[in-house]
Amino acid sequence: MAAIIVTENTELMQRVIDEIKTCFDPEIPVDVWELGLIYELHLNKENHLKIVMTLTSPNCPAAETLPAEVESKCKLLQGITGTELTLTFEPTWTKEMMSEVAQLELGFM
Repeated sequence: MAAIIVTENTELMQRVIDEIKTCFDPEIPVDVWELGLIYELHLNKENHLKIVMTLTSPNCPAAETLPAEVESKCKLLQGITGTELTLTFEPTWTKEMMSEVAQLELGFM
């Protein structure tokens, strides 16, 4: 499942995605973007960013820290006027949501 991306500012959105790629699940050596944990990114005309993400499971040990890390890193990007992160478990994350890069890295391909 690829993330839904809504924006008019593609340059800033690419910087957002690049920043998200610096956030790693501490138990899996792959970033949250390639894991498919980011479901939606919305950047409005005022450059306010909305992020919808999930975790590999509701009992994920990083549940307290990983979403906060994603939100705080994005909030610090020059040009972002604010961030709002929503954590969801619908749809449930599955290994099939990982990119080919992540699947290769983890030996699933």
